[in-house]
Amino acid sequence: MPGPHDPYDPYDGAPVGADAVLAGLDPEQRAVATSLHGPVCVLAGAGTGKTRAITHRIAYGVRSGVYQPQQVLAVTFTARAAGEMRGRLRQLGAEGVQARTFHSAALRQLQYFWPRAVGGEVPRLLERKVQLVAEAASRSGLRVQRTELRDLTGEIEWAKVTQIVPDDYPAAVLKSGRDAPRDAAEIARVYATYEQTKRERGVIDFEDVLLLTAAILEDRPEIADRVRAQYRHFTVDEYQDVSPLQQRLLDQWTAGGASLCVVGDASQTIYSFTGATPDYLLNFRTRHPDATVVKLVRDYRSTPQVVHLANGLLAQARGQAAQHRLELVSQREAGPEPEYVEYQDEPTEAESTGHRIRRLLDAGVRASEIAVLFRTNGQSEVYEQALADLGISYQLKGAERFFERPEVRDAGLLLKGAARASADPLTADEPDLAGQVRAVLATRGFTPTPPAGSGSVRERWESLAALVRLAEEFEAARRQAGGSADLTAYVAELDARAAAQHAPAVEGVTLASLHAAKGLEWDAVFLVGLTEGTLPIIYAKTDEQVEEERRLLYVGVTRARLHLTLSWALSRSPGGRASRKPTRFLDGLRPGSGGPRGAGGRGGRGGVEAGESRSAGRRAPRGPVTCRVCGRTLTEAVERKLRRCEGCPSSMDEALYERLREWRARQAKQQGAPAYVVFTDATLMAIAEDVPGSTRELALISGVGAMKLDKYGAAVLSLCAGEELGDELEGDSSEPA
Repeated sequence: MPGPHDPYDPYDGAPVGADAVLAGLDPEQRAVATSLHGPVCVLAGAGTGKTRAITHRIAYGVRSGVYQPQQVLAVTFTARAAGEMRGRLRQLGAEGVQARTFHSAALRQLQYFWPRAVGGEVPRLLERKVQLVAEAASRSGLRVQRTELRDLTGEIEWAKVTQIVPDDYPAAVLKSGRDAPRDAAEIARVYATYEQTKRERGVIDFEDVLLLTAAILEDRPEIADRVRAQYRHFTVDEYQDVSPLQQRLLDQWTAGGASLCVVGDASQTIYSFTGATPDYLLNFRTRHPDATVVKLVRDYRSTPQVVHLANGLLAQARGQAAQHRLELVSQREAGPEPEYVEYQDEPTEAESTGHRIRRLLDAGVRASEIAVLFRTNGQSEVYEQALADLGISYQLKGAERFFERPEVRDAGLLLKGAARASADPLTADEPDLAGQVRAVLATRGFTPTPPAGSGSVRERWESLAALVRLAEEFEAARRQAGGSADLTAYVAELDARAAAQHAPAVEGVTLASLHAAKGLEWDAVFLVGLTEGTLPIIYAKTDEQVEEERRLLYVGVTRARLHLTLSWALSRSPGGRASRKPTRFLDGLRPGSGGPRGAGGRGGRGGVEAGESRSAGRRAPRGPVTCRVCGRTLTEAVERKLRRCEGCPSSMDEALYERLREWRARQAKQQGAPAYVVFTDATLMAIAEDVPGSTRELALISGVGAMKLDKYGAAVLSLCAGEELGDELEGDSSEPA
């Protein structure tokens, strides 16, 4: 029996000597562990035990005397991963090995060498950029909403990790096809002012830590020699997520001939928007022709059924990363087939998902072993509510709870104020509750159509849109019960929902975005909201952006050990037209689906407005849309629909617009559906500005698709002609459009 102080391998239960470290490893993991002299490249698929392989490699090197512990640095991307690696190394008898994030390792070196290289104390580290970015925007003469600051900060971070200076930012954005949150020249101005402000204040940010450390090593050979003498063996985890700036620092660390082992999976590259690139992993053999390459494909996490779906997803992928995909081989016993479930609307999807979770809990699955994963944080609220209604505790990972989000709290205060006012001018002209809520939220920038682009502006819109949907559902439920709904009752409902969701939960179901789920796993995973326009997200425009969305779904699928359910809803709200399609990524994989849509995996209808069809000879506008008044290129969805800037003079026929709104209200009431399901406000405004005189002219207006043309065209044209509508033109109210 081993002595009381002998280290144990937590996985094997055997005392750890040099050879004992290798016990229990499969052949490929053993090949990794025994390849002690770099360069080594480990291509490790999801669930294949990559952390086990590289920690055993380091421990084997230490226990066999090839490595001195203090000369080994393992680099990770999160503090959690670094802590896990340190714990495993201690249990394997490799105390003294450093496991740190890129930033932590660089900061340690910067603090040590700064007095010698520069003199004085290291500048203070700026923990959060947002406040300084806001100040830089103000000094640049820009009015920036609070909700835009995170996106501006993200752009500055992207530019810095990709080593782009402010003057080069506009050209770099254009070349990359990146969807900047506002004019690139304005962002470049804010970026330059931000850098100047930091210098004036004597502070640095996290990207500066990497930049300054790399620069000192490049400019001071004697300091570089000391660092390279300290660390002779490097291991880099999640190498597919390395940025150009991190690679620059890594090149300096290893320039003295240090041994390098990198580990990654190009099929799990999901952070390109932050500057990460799989190119360094994919081109490792080009940079290091003598490298040892080991592939880990034995999947110990997921059942053969889950692995089969994961492999199928990647089989349809395209691009450079797809050429290096790993075909996983499950090592587990067979389990249930993945379930594909189609629902009529989002609330039904959420409620049914909650009942499925309840059945798993009743069958003995722990709540902490169940996860609901979605594409955007804005999708969380309906699932928070569904679980709360069933008394199922949950934890929201990687995002604030819905009712704790700043925009939701702000909206709640506005709605309470409007409810207390006896005659609020914002809501006086709105006949229904949802219209009143939209009118109030419009003062905070809410529009019927989502904003272009991604980031926090889009997430904020999704939060406000969720409040509008709640109003629609609340009003419909009250009407069905024979009652009515007003703002006061709706605000009370919001307060009750918020209180129910703040209940403490120790053991709970995980709700998380697909990005936040990276690196985690559960017995049961529900992938929800899998529709075109959500996954791939509507602003994934290039082939590579679409492929990254596919990899995001792959990450979600491979989080499941045993149970996997994939679902989508045909409409957003109860009674809405079933116009949505399941994600193209499941074509050819789910029962009853055809092959992949279109070349390059593109196809489907993406962001077509509810009720719109492109089958009647209409095509979405191609190329830039310019303002009919001033000629400026339009980017906002509503402006593009109206074909003019929001601030340019309108030629709208106000009387016609009011007649159209009254007619729409009657249609919506007859159908028991929200008014926007008939036509959005922006579409009515476009009709009232262009005043079509024929079916062809009406069809050319954005938002008027073939089905709406058939259903409402005659009535709309009659209104445009100034005619009174007969009963036969009021429209068929048997079902929503």
